[in-house]
Amino acid sequence: VKKYGLRPIARILGGAVAGVVPRIMGIGPVPATQKLCARIGLKPADFDVIELNEAFASQAIAVLRQLGIAEDAEHVNPNGGAIALGHPLGMSGARISGTAALELRERGGRYALATMCIGVGQG
Repeated sequence: VKKYGLRPIARILGGAVAGVVPRIMGIGPVPATQKLCARIGLKPADFDVIELNEAFASQAIAVLRQLGIAEDAEHVNPNGGAIALGHPLGMSGARISGTAALELRERGGRYALATMCIGVGQG
């Protein structure tokens, strides 16, 4: 970074992974977010930008409801989520993290959350 005179646009404060029973696949971001919030001392309401990689619309709504975030919150997937932008297999996490960092800079915010479910019940 110093060698090329670059300035990072974001800093990663933490990460978390959680599992749920496979029959409720898609809800994994809820316990993962709760775990992360406990680690870094934040609440879901503290995030200025949330990128939630939705597997399908009802999954995203369920996650938001369980986290206590309004379904139509303007700071959640403000540029459209995976349904709108696509779900590039193998790099979805990089896409949503980069999108969250850029949107955070654009808004002048402080905290962003990038979260996604993984097959067979992880988040």
